[in-house]
Amino acid sequence: MRELTPAERVGTSLRGEEPDRVPWFLLVTLHGARELGLSIQEYFSEGRNVVEGQLRMRARYRHDCLYGFFYAAVETEAWGVPVIYREDGPPNSGEPLVRRVEDILGLERPRIAEQPCLQKVLDALEGLKARTRGEVPVIGVVMSPFSLPVMQLGFERYLDVLHDRRDLLAHLMALNEDFCVEWANAQLAAGADALAYFDPVASPSMVPRELYLATGFETDRRTLSRIRGPAAFHLASARGLDLVDDVARTQAALVTASALEDLGAVKAACGGRLALLGNLNALEMRRWTPEMAEARVRDAVVKAGPGGRFILGDNHGEIPWQVPESVLEAMAAAVERHGRYPIH
Repeated sequence: MRELTPAERVGTSLRGEEPDRVPWFLLVTLHGARELGLSIQEYFSEGRNVVEGQLRMRARYRHDCLYGFFYAAVETEAWGVPVIYREDGPPNSGEPLVRRVEDILGLERPRIAEQPCLQKVLDALEGLKARTRGEVPVIGVVMSPFSLPVMQLGFERYLDVLHDRRDLLAHLMALNEDFCVEWANAQLAAGADALAYFDPVASPSMVPRELYLATGFETDRRTLSRIRGPAAFHLASARGLDLVDDVARTQAALVTASALEDLGAVKAACGGRLALLGNLNALEMRRWTPEMAEARVRDAVVKAGPGGRFILGDNHGEIPWQVPESVLEAMAAAVERHGRYPIH
């Protein structure tokens, strides 16, 4: 088989066919700053920096996507929450937007066109699309309406609302759903080919499945139906095996697997209804040797690669700043060595 472009490789796998090799998504967000000699805050100050950083990372590690993600707190930044920058990790959300749960009723959702922090992301997506001419998938990111409140309220307040104030929850979900849909479709219009729909609170690792089904599932299903492009239901390290049947009832195209789960078991549960993304342990990568990286890649592609519908990636959706370049290089080499079809 001829060497496929990343877009062809990913598309073939998602159709349930075996391409030339297993596609892999190296979701580096911070390493581009180091490559350009910029601080993390400087790096995210302009979309063109992220474009250049992403292109350099792909040239070095030969992975199959470009990642338009800046940092999760960019969404609450649009709602008026300050961002806390650090020198060796992703920017985080500052004090929650809501101090008293009753204040939820006074919230107004931001408009995408009026938020400079979001416009920088759209600029980056436009730039990535223009530079790749459709040969490399460009990935955008949105936070699920059900998981965004962790940053809007703080986790403890959010749990109180989930359990005891369903009236306030309904109001917040309606605001967040409209915001998520507008933000998702703006990214698709700017050049994203697909989205990572981050929803870790949906996982049984975070709340009981019965509580999720009673509170967030219909919001997620409705939101995904309004997004005008393919989306991966991303649980950001949390377990997803017990949620596969529920995710399959939405319009999500992929689901993620935690590093705490067996890839083969999750793929079997998907049963051809969903493709699978995962599940290299992003936190443990900080301590991997190149030999360990090769072994983890080999194990993942053997378990989930046969038959397609699998994209190799980390389990969290972001490679930590502390992961050495030698480990990333070993992962790239291991994909070439062990990810070629047919897989034995």
